[in-house]
Amino acid sequence: MKRFIPVAAPTLNGNEKNYVQDCLDSSWISSCGKYIDLFEEKFGQFCKTEHAITCCNGTVALHLALKALGVGPGDEVIVPTLTFVATANAVTYCGATPVFVDSDPLTWNMDPSLIESLITYRTKGIIAVHLYGHPADMDPILEIARTHSLFVIEDAAEAHGAEYKGRRIGSIGDIATFSFYGNKIITTGEGGMVVTNDNALAQKIRILKGQGLDPERRYWFPQIGYNYRMTNIAASIGLAQLENVDWHISRRRDIAGIYKNLLKNVPEITMQLEMPWANCVYWMTSIVLNHNIALSRDEIINKLTKEGIETRPFFYPMHTLPMYTSMVRKYNLNIAEQVSSHGINLPTYANLNSKDIEYICDRLIKSLSKNNHTHY
Repeated sequence: MKRFIPVAAPTLNGNEKNYVQDCLDSSWISSCGKYIDLFEEKFGQFCKTEHAITCCNGTVALHLALKALGVGPGDEVIVPTLTFVATANAVTYCGATPVFVDSDPLTWNMDPSLIESLITYRTKGIIAVHLYGHPADMDPILEIARTHSLFVIEDAAEAHGAEYKGRRIGSIGDIATFSFYGNKIITTGEGGMVVTNDNALAQKIRILKGQGLDPERRYWFPQIGYNYRMTNIAASIGLAQLENVDWHISRRRDIAGIYKNLLKNVPEITMQLEMPWANCVYWMTSIVLNHNIALSRDEIINKLTKEGIETRPFFYPMHTLPMYTSMVRKYNLNIAEQVSSHGINLPTYANLNSKDIEYICDRLIKSLSKNNHTHY
């Protein structure tokens, strides 16, 4: 059988089966049950926030956060252009306009120095994405937000457990959102979470995610809401994963460390940097190919695919997607375009072993070496 290494895979090595079986045995399989409460309680403790509210996926979490913050038609929300499409889409769900900011060349996250020039009278807030598990530079973002009375949402879909200057991601902005998709650091299969220290925001989110139901009056709906709830089964998996979250994070940091050691002397590659103020959790171990190689990023990906190694290109910048090109103002987004077009995410998951990483790095280096020989 041909060797195949996936780019991501869940690791279910704790109480997942036991907790799911408990849900089945008790018949509590829908959106009520003890695991919902337990998962919310423990995840709030993990993030060091007062409130954690489950929902059915990470995109929904962003939508709930924006709605609770009052985002609506005519508003603008500043988002990084280099992100997964859900960040921008959630803004448009509210009838608002995403305004795109370029990337910092070192972290690939939004560049705080460019934010203030994008603020208009329509600007409502900022979404800071912690891309590929590395925290955005939050202090200057928060300072700008305070100066202009803007909210800050942390899109932490890829950054469970990351830290910024000793503070846990999710506890820094006004509100934060997480994804528990199957390729995330911890998973519920599909699922999301909203965390905040704001009591009023938490109450709004709980009402919005449950069809707008009045918590004090059964079947009374004083506002339009959504069916955005998580199932008890999904929460049971999440709780089991959360019990081992330190191990999951440690494994990813170890894996990234092996990659960095094996690729440190490869001149064609730039590894993702970990800034001195950050604790990156490496949702993906990410590299950027330098510009002086003959083959394109996609050709290198195809070479690795033939060797049984699944990888992923970086996200397309949002401003290059058909539905958002008309929203781009007349300013450069060059760093994001360059990083995106040369970026590769290497296989990263807890069960990936050192022999697999050695094989991946060997094949990657050989593909680059063969590529360079075309110059001779």
